[in-house]
Amino acid sequence: MKFDIVQVGEAVLRRPARTLSTAEILGRPIQDLIAAMRDTMRAAPGVGLAAPQIGLPLQIAVIEDQPGYIEKLPPEQAAERQRRAVPFHVVINPKLLIEDAHPAEFFEGCLSLPGFTAIVPRATRVRVECLNEKAEPVVITAEGWYARILQHEIDHLRGILYIDRMRSRSFSTQENHAQYWKDKSAAEFWRQVPPDSRDV
Repeated sequence: MKFDIVQVGEAVLRRPARTLSTAEILGRPIQDLIAAMRDTMRAAPGVGLAAPQIGLPLQIAVIEDQPGYIEKLPPEQAAERQRRAVPFHVVINPKLLIEDAHPAEFFEGCLSLPGFTAIVPRATRVRVECLNEKAEPVVITAEGWYARILQHEIDHLRGILYIDRMRSRSFSTQENHAQYWKDKSAAEFWRQVPPDSRDV
């Protein structure tokens, strides 16, 4: 089963999601929901999907960064982003702790804002305390692109979109990004498009 992905402008994307109880997590409806979220994420395709993106204000996200996605990148880009494969897993009721607040800047997109991208500063290392699909406590320590994915998905559970954190002058269509910026770093972008006071 696959869901339609809710698009920006829907109120559910702007409201904090509610936590789930152990009984809810272990119940058949949530277990079926997790499987459907996995299928929806893979079909999109994407590296993460939060329940609000399918219209449900619940603190659940699924994450998976497949090797095939990374193999499509030039090796130097994968290295710069510290991007490595991440197996499928579920994050429920997460608490995010920033372990290295020094931001890294990369273009980022979202399945709920298709066709657009922007530079988003994100912490380079995070710790997430959460429950898995078995309602077991899990601690995740992540860096690089995996840390970015976690921050992006946990933002969804708080009613936050990447456009709330983006450096606004970098906002671009995916088409123009592919034509002009795909192979350039954020530093190269800023050399060609000087930031204004809101982007400093």
